[in-house]
Amino acid sequence: MSISIRDTLAAKGIHPSDQHLVKIEQKWNEIEQLKGDLQDIPLDDADISLKNIAGGDHHE
Repeated sequence: MSISIRDTLAAKGIHPSDQHLVKIEQKWNEIEQLKGDLQDIPLDDADISLKNIAGGDHHE
């Protein structure tokens, strides 16, 4: 990562402790691993849709 997490958050006015920075970086690395090689898949295969149902997550 070329820009540090600390610098990015500081630019937004967020100043986490060193302990939180470690957790944030670990979570970022986990996300990067989950993404895998998604850069090379066709755009149509990467398209998702989210639908918000007002009133909660109940089903009828």
